[in-house]
Amino acid sequence: MNKNIKFILLVAGIGLLVYGIYTMIAPEASLSIGSLDITTQDNTNSYITIGLGLAAILISFIGSKSLK
Repeated sequence: MNKNIKFILLVAGIGLLVYGIYTMIAPEASLSIGSLDITTQDNTNSYITIGLGLAAILISFIGSKSLK
């Protein structure tokens, strides 16, 4: 695998991983009534983004092993 492609996959994988974790932690909607605070979030897309990030990182490492 070309070193440039390996580097791009690694950077993209790290970016997707960080973005997926951020969207999982940050609440999507919140409602505040007096002292009652309600927050909701849908983590479906976060799991997909994290999975794609991990896959890109693994492919970049596996591709580097095949160069040797």
